[in-house]
Amino acid sequence: MTGRLPKKLTDHPSVRAVLAEPRDKPSSVIDAAWLKEICLAAGADDAAAVSLDHPDLAGEREHVERALPGTKTLVSLVVRMNRDDVRSPARSVANQEFHRTGEIINEAGHTIVRTLQDAGYRAINPSATFPMEMEHYPGRIWVVAHKTVAVAAGLGAMGLHRNVIHPKFGNFVLLATLLVDAEVSAYGEALDYNPCLECKLCVAACPIGAISKTGEFDFLACSTHNYREFMSGFTDWAQTVAESEDAADFRSRVTDSENVSMWQSLAFKPNYKAAYCMAVCPAGEDVLGPYLEDRRGFLGTVVKPLQDKVETLYVREGSTAKAYAERRFPHKPVKEVDGGYSRMNQPARRASLYADPAD
Repeated sequence: MTGRLPKKLTDHPSVRAVLAEPRDKPSSVIDAAWLKEICLAAGADDAAAVSLDHPDLAGEREHVERALPGTKTLVSLVVRMNRDDVRSPARSVANQEFHRTGEIINEAGHTIVRTLQDAGYRAINPSATFPMEMEHYPGRIWVVAHKTVAVAAGLGAMGLHRNVIHPKFGNFVLLATLLVDAEVSAYGEALDYNPCLECKLCVAACPIGAISKTGEFDFLACSTHNYREFMSGFTDWAQTVAESEDAADFRSRVTDSENVSMWQSLAFKPNYKAAYCMAVCPAGEDVLGPYLEDRRGFLGTVVKPLQDKVETLYVREGSTAKAYAERRFPHKPVKEVDGGYSRMNQPARRASLYADPAD
């Protein structure tokens, strides 16, 4: 090596130290058992690897290779949430659980990547929670689709509500994906069944009818309400500020409660308005017992409190979500908003936004 380096470089103390230290090349194939061990030790509750060549990941290849050229394997991570926090009608409790679990899984990904790096591999841990590639907005703003990878790796299957259901932990999980430049000795295999019970409780709990009994999913309805204080909802709120003639006009359009809620989302972390489909899902071996023991009781303690809660529902003008909310939940105030979507004047990019409603 020294014969190919200029003398000025070989005389540098750092270069001399590196050249003097014997370095073994890492194995070209990562041991699957070791990989899972470091994932669990870092804080993941489950993990599995899947080859980037998996046919179900063809749509991910371009984006993954742009983020880490030479990627060969994707490692899917699962961290479970505390169920009753997510089920609470007090959204501050549920949102804190989402955010705290997000911090845990991002920290786990960071730790695992550090271990892989120290072992001689190249790896990255894209954000598990909030996508950040905003130059592509309103198109694809995430590096890798965590749900798609988790299903391909065998860590769950997509339920009627479009959330991944882990066979043991149910849908009370957050997902992350690591990109690695090496193959793994054993890859996960897709489940041969779907943990979803098709109980339709997610249909019953959704306040704006985004989930139909026959399986259709209205992403716009879901996003307009649940993600009111996220990207598109914020742009709508900001335009309302700009369009208002004065403070009195603005206050006639936006309540103090809505303003302080938006402020809290900006100052702390964004507030989800619902996620009730996750809250009421009884699927998963660790979750299923209480539902099987007393289905009527489960409805009364888990589903009905969310249905009965008085809360503002955000819908687009003339939408099926508006009609559904007014008919099904007359005690919940309905507010028409733009949601930011009418200002997306690039249809092709707008369509791509709906490809994967993963967070």
